[in-house]
Amino acid sequence: MKFVKSLVTASFLTTLAFDAQALVTSQEASELGARLTMVGAEKAGNADGSIPAYSGGLTTAPTGFKTGDSMRPDPYAGEKPLLVINGKNVDQYKSMLTETTVTLAKRFPDYRIDVYPTHRTASLPQAVLDNSRKNATDARSLNGGLAFDNVLPGVPFPIPQSGAEAMWNFLLRYQGVNTRSKYDSWSVDSAGVPSLAVTGEAFVSFPIYENMSKPINNSDIYYQLKLSYTGPARRAGESIMLKNATNPLQRPGRAWQYMPAQRRVKQISILAYDTPNPGTARALELYDWTLVGKKEMIVPYNTYKLTYARDAKSLTTPNFISPDFVRWEKHRVYVVEGNLKPGAKHIYQKRRFYLDEDTWAAVASDQFDTRGQLYRGSFAFLSQSYDEQVPDATPFMTYDLSLGTYNINGVVGPHGGIHYIQPLSTAQWVPESMAGAGVR
Repeated sequence: MKFVKSLVTASFLTTLAFDAQALVTSQEASELGARLTMVGAEKAGNADGSIPAYSGGLTTAPTGFKTGDSMRPDPYAGEKPLLVINGKNVDQYKSMLTETTVTLAKRFPDYRIDVYPTHRTASLPQAVLDNSRKNATDARSLNGGLAFDNVLPGVPFPIPQSGAEAMWNFLLRYQGVNTRSKYDSWSVDSAGVPSLAVTGEAFVSFPIYENMSKPINNSDIYYQLKLSYTGPARRAGESIMLKNATNPLQRPGRAWQYMPAQRRVKQISILAYDTPNPGTARALELYDWTLVGKKEMIVPYNTYKLTYARDAKSLTTPNFISPDFVRWEKHRVYVVEGNLKPGAKHIYQKRRFYLDEDTWAAVASDQFDTRGQLYRGSFAFLSQSYDEQVPDATPFMTYDLSLGTYNINGVVGPHGGIHYIQPLSTAQWVPESMAGAGVR
C-alpha cells in the first residue's frame, strides 16, 4: 500500500479556518436526556419491539464475574438465536445487512448470521454524558469539518449536522482512558489455511479523557497506540507506535516502527492512514463525508463469546470467521459515506461506515476500490465492559473480498482479556522508547 498526502496551500487553510458549522439550537439540544440519550441515541424502541427502549445500559456484572478480573463472562450465554440468515434467505434481509455480509452469504453456502435478541448494553460515565450534553450547544465545526472548537471530552456532536461531525463522534467516543492487552492476530489465506500473523502487547491511550474538565485543543493527541510484538519468532522484537491529533491539517497522524534487524526507529505514514480496521478511519482530510442517515441494521453486538474466546484458532474457519462465535443483533446505526476528494490518493475510493447510535462505535464498514467495486469489509466486535462503563471494540476483522482472505486482530481471550490501567509515563510515549522495548 502506498499513501501520497495531498498538498494544501496556505491560502486554502486560511479560508477554511473561518468556515464554522452552525450550532444546533437550544430547542434541538433539549431533546438530549428527554427523547434522546445524552449521546444522541433514540431512547424509544422501534415499532415492532425488536429494538428495545434504552434503560441505562448494562451496569451489573453477571454471576461468576470477579471484581478486578479482565475476563468478562457473557451475560447472555443462555440465549438462542431468533433468526438464522444464510444464502437462501439473505435477499429478504439485505436492506438490514452490510454489502460485505450479503456478499459472504451469497458466496458461501455454509456462511450464516445468527440473530439474537437485542440488548442495548451501552453505559458511559456520568462525566462523559454531562460533557456530551454541553457539547451539543457549545461545540463548533471548523475547516469544513476537519477540525472543531470548544469541545469537552465526550461525544462532540451528539446531534450531528454533517458526515464529518458523525465521524468525529466515532473517533473521539469514550473507550476508556488507558488499556493494556496481549493479543493474537490470525490470517486465513484463500485456501482456508489459518496462520498466526503476530502475538503482541498493545497499550492504548486516549489522553483527552485524562482531564474531563479541560476543553480539547484542536491539535491535541486524542489517540495513542503502542504495540510490541512477541511472536512468532520472525516478528519478535518489532514495535509500532501511532499518534493521532484532532486537527489533521495542522498536525497529521504519525507512526513509527522499530525493526530489530535495523536497530533503529523510523517514521512511517502508511499505518496512520491505510489500515483496514474500522476503528482507524483517521484520514478525514482525504474524503468528502456525507451523513446518509440512520437505519435499523443487523450487526455484530454483545460479542462476549468471541471477544473472550480462549482458543483463538477455533475462531478461524475457511473463508470466514466461525459463525458459532459471532452474535448478531438489530440496532440503529448512522450510515456515513466518505468519497475520495479530487486529487487525493488512497486505496479506497469510497468508504461506508455504520456507527452504533448508543456508543458511536463503527460496528462495520464497507470499502470500495477505484473502480467502485466492493473491495474489503470490516467488522468490530462490540461488548460492554460492565465493570468499567466502557463499550469495548478491541477485536476486529477484515475480509479481502478480491483475494478471498481475511484477518482477525485483537484476539485477547487466550491472553487474559482487556485490562484498564493507569497511564504510562510520558517517556514511554516517545518514539525513542521503542528501541528499548523491542530488544529480543
